[in-house]
Amino acid sequence: MFTGIIESVGKVKSMQPTGGDIRLTIESNDLDFSDVKLGDSIASNGICLTVVEFGSNHYSVDVSRETIARTALETLKPGHIVNLEKAMLPTTRFGGHIVAGHVDGVGVVSKIQQDARSIYIEIEIPQELAHYTATKGSITIDGISLTTNLVRDNIVSLNIIPHTAQVTNIAKHWLVGNKVNIEVDIVARYLERLLNKSQTGGMNAPSPQSQITEAFLADNGFMK
Repeated sequence: MFTGIIESVGKVKSMQPTGGDIRLTIESNDLDFSDVKLGDSIASNGICLTVVEFGSNHYSVDVSRETIARTALETLKPGHIVNLEKAMLPTTRFGGHIVAGHVDGVGVVSKIQQDARSIYIEIEIPQELAHYTATKGSITIDGISLTTNLVRDNIVSLNIIPHTAQVTNIAKHWLVGNKVNIEVDIVARYLERLLNKSQTGGMNAPSPQSQITEAFLADNGFMK
């Protein structure tokens, strides 16, 4: 489990094809490796990956074909900057929101412009994920916990403050047309599941059209 508060950035050192999968190695001089162990989880651009080898300033993970197919990982190249967050501890300050590190889909940066000292960005997300998002709600993009300005159909708009841009990969790798990893708010997913169960009378019945809307979230105290 993660919070979406990026601890440091790293650089892709290598992407080695291995029997149809990929062995990804990321190096970082800023991430604290003192407590890293084999089998630990590190969110890399929002993807929860398992450490299979590490050193004083790098770690390696094996990436399955399923993960490659469902994320923007295949767009990475050696030298690309990625956002890093180690799994949270019970004593961790919870500064973001609940992030599982399970990417739901891939979005595309569709607009970037300066807005005073912040950066205004629009992201086009998959249509099937749009109903899990809400204006002033939480969304994870490339592992970063962000608050949406507005959700318009399947376009999510954001304002990125200078600090966030500087300590993540946004300033260097979020360009119009670039792909980014999207994880919707896990609370919205469970709300939908529970609501569908109550309406259909069981977990195995066919799911009706989602009832999770912006109005529903507002009426039930999830939005101001």
